Amino acid sequence: MSRQVNKSLFTSVRLECHLRPDQLLRPIRQWVNDALVEMGARFSAVYVAEVKGGRPSIAPEKLMRAMMLLVLYSVHRKRQLVEQIHYNLRFRWFVGLAIEDSVWNHSVFSKNCDRLIEHDAVTELFNATVEMAEQRGLQSGEHFRLDDTLFHA
Repeated sequence: MSRQVNKSLFTSVRLECHLRPDQLLRPIRQWVNDALVEMGARFSAVYVAEVKGGRPSIAPEKLMRAMMLLVLYSVHRKRQLVEQIHYNLRFRWFVGLAIEDSVWNHSVFSKNCDRLIEHDAVTELFNATVEMAEQRGLQSGEHFRLDDTLFHA
């Protein structure tokens, strides 16, 4: 007699439950979301100008959060980030993808990133987050130096 394994057909998983309460990405995601709310007009202008057909576009808010992960985790290639979003629950949560959502094709991701860079949306997000950090007293006027040997290495 063989033993049968009972697998559930459906599951309900909230990705947020898999993140530690002190996870640093939690407040960063909130700050980015606050900044993205203010950028709606820019996104509308960028996406209206680029309607040409082809593969479906990526929501600009998700795209911008993914681009933040490139910087925060020093991911060197966009293709590598798209791959990591497939299996990293923390990245999926930060970007705003549910566990059952498909992750984008890397070439579509790259093209959409280039579009937002071209229209200065990335610069606007950076400036907004710097301003938020300043308002919360998280910036410092202190300077730091790199060791020349490290810089040249």
